[in-house]
Amino acid sequence: GALAESLGMLIDHAGADRNIVLGHSMGGMVAQELVALAPGRVHGLILSGTSPAFGRADGNWQQQFLHDRFAPLDAGQTMAQLAAQLVPAMMAPDAGPQGLQLARDVMAAVPQASYRAALQAIVAFNRLDDLARIAVPTLCLAGEHDRNASPSVMRRMAERIPGAQYLCLPGVGHLANMEQPAAFNQAVLAFMQAHFPV
Repeated sequence: GALAESLGMLIDHAGADRNIVLGHSMGGMVAQELVALAPGRVHGLILSGTSPAFGRADGNWQQQFLHDRFAPLDAGQTMAQLAAQLVPAMMAPDAGPQGLQLARDVMAAVPQASYRAALQAIVAFNRLDDLARIAVPTLCLAGEHDRNASPSVMRRMAERIPGAQYLCLPGVGHLANMEQPAAFNQAVLAFMQAHFPV
């Protein structure tokens, strides 16, 4: 809720007539939260590599997920070391070295406290029942090899959002915008040109 409120304040401050919100992964959860809480602020929505729910915060699977992600940090690893372990598994098997390094650098720069807080927020997220109320043009963008937000999850999400478009980018994992930025940008721009011509 707090991140969505901050995003809403940023949108208000920008004062634009039309706001097309693109959220990737956890950012996609923030975008869903914003459109649920303040639908009038969002005129278009692009949900990339995300999901409408992670489950209950008290669920065993969720607690195991947190334990597995926090254990290396609790044992003294740095965010850079954790990034070196986690990032390759998030990307397609043949991801290029440039995108891989960028993703590692981005994750390594995240403060440990922020990483922990983000994961704790993710496990409690659930906006599944709100998808049917999304009333703006929406693109659900999946990556063929995404293990975090699989194409089937993204397809089902698109089916629950009235009129939503589903697109799966071939040859990419969870970090499509870093793995194949040209293909990612092309998909986003095609959606925007179709629904929000300048």
